[in-house]
Amino acid sequence: MIDPTADRAQYRQIADTLRDAILRGELQDGARVPSEERLRQEHGVSRTTVRKAIEVLKGEGLVDVRAPRGTFVRSQRPVDTVQLRRGDRVWTRMPSPDERREHDVREGVPFLIISRSDGSQELYPGDRTQAQQSPR
Repeated sequence: MIDPTADRAQYRQIADTLRDAILRGELQDGARVPSEERLRQEHGVSRTTVRKAIEVLKGEGLVDVRAPRGTFVRSQRPVDTVQLRRGDRVWTRMPSPDERREHDVREGVPFLIISRSDGSQELYPGDRTQAQQSPR
């Protein structure tokens, strides 16, 4: 429940509640997130507050907004596995708008960057890739 007296902004509290439901599987991949109107009424907040909460989740890559159909949970399962070798380093960063277009990466989704021990670098969409240590 939203606590209007809490130090945490109301939109952040709503985002936290929805994020928890997604990560626990209560809202599964492809599921429709409750409407703005329903969230507004349930939490007793303005439409702007609900929209800010949805924007937080969109920025985290957890939901897609498909106007006028609604907001839906994005698939959280990576589809590609990249094998890591000894000496490889992995990090993430957000792509530039040009990189996002070039690599077909949605807004709010980071790159998974693998720097190989030979000095080469590989970029992968963070929502479609997981890295796994190779067996020794």
